Amino acid sequence: MLNFWTSCGHQHLSRNERGWMSATPDYWRLWLERPELALVEESCKAEKRLHQALLDAPLMQVTPAQLKAFKDDDARENYELFLRFRDDVKSAGSLEAAYMAWQKSGNIQMPPLFIDVVVQAIVCNVLAEVQDAWVWRAAELLFRRQRITIEGGRVLSGDSDTLDSLKATGGLGEMGRLLMEGGAPLKAVDVKVLHPDNAERYFAQREGLGRYAFLLDMTHELQNELPHGLILSMVNARSGLKALSSVLALWVQHFLGVSVSIEPVQKVDDPAWRWHVGLDVTATALLNDLYQGVELDAKRQQQLISLFKLRFANPDDMRADVRGKVVYLGLAMNEQGLLKLKPQNLLLNLPLTLAA
Repeated sequence: MLNFWTSCGHQHLSRNERGWMSATPDYWRLWLERPELALVEESCKAEKRLHQALLDAPLMQVTPAQLKAFKDDDARENYELFLRFRDDVKSAGSLEAAYMAWQKSGNIQMPPLFIDVVVQAIVCNVLAEVQDAWVWRAAELLFRRQRITIEGGRVLSGDSDTLDSLKATGGLGEMGRLLMEGGAPLKAVDVKVLHPDNAERYFAQREGLGRYAFLLDMTHELQNELPHGLILSMVNARSGLKALSSVLALWVQHFLGVSVSIEPVQKVDDPAWRWHVGLDVTATALLNDLYQGVELDAKRQQQLISLFKLRFANPDDMRADVRGKVVYLGLAMNEQGLLKLKPQNLLLNLPLTLAA
């Protein structure tokens, strides 16, 4: 997948003995070409000198005086953040180790953009041997905010930023925005649900708006009405929730070294319910209330996208007080229909033994 998601720089990372990703000089050079750090016409001489020096030697030490000489405060702050990020990754030895250190600190100083780009690169490592378009599309939930819509009984997940941009510009950038503001009709941009007929096109889309313009069908169970009032229920073979379950299991294995299986479920009917993990802020609150026996009103129930069962392959990897029990996971959208999955929750909140 070297030509896929190249903007996150995974192609400039190397695997260490643990299988985690270490940065190369070209990885840092790619960061220097991002819009936040790339030179612009207004860049001052001090910024231009430092930018070129870092391109020549990405790991060079930068003095406070070099940054103080910047005329633009925003540019100076961007470089300070980048250098802190670079030094954290260098000190940790890998992106995965740095990511875990940030999450365990409880006081993350990195902007969300930095974290999301790191997660995207790590996902490329986690899915290196996977060729399934649905799994890769589901993996976008780990670092891209989603907008959830329900159409014809199906739950569809679309990239929030992409959909908002397409709505505002018709997919034609600033020119499209101006045309729409002037009342000019624009041809609707093609946004399709990921399907066997367009799976190859999903992988062919490298960058730009088309890169994240595929909807993921999150409907796990399909119902077909039969004659005589009968209803046939069946599991959706291309369920986005099933694909997401695969991603999350691989994510846990990659970071924690423990094997788990995850499967979507419609409800929790378990008197032995002992442990749960919300995969986002909304789901955490919903699961906490359900666990405490709080009855959810219809509006909050509709926010819950799915529940999952997580089982450890080796019960000895679990804490003694919950050993052998199912861990329940939840996924939900907020009141605005937005979902921002927090993959770190699975790494920090599973009931692991100290040995695991």
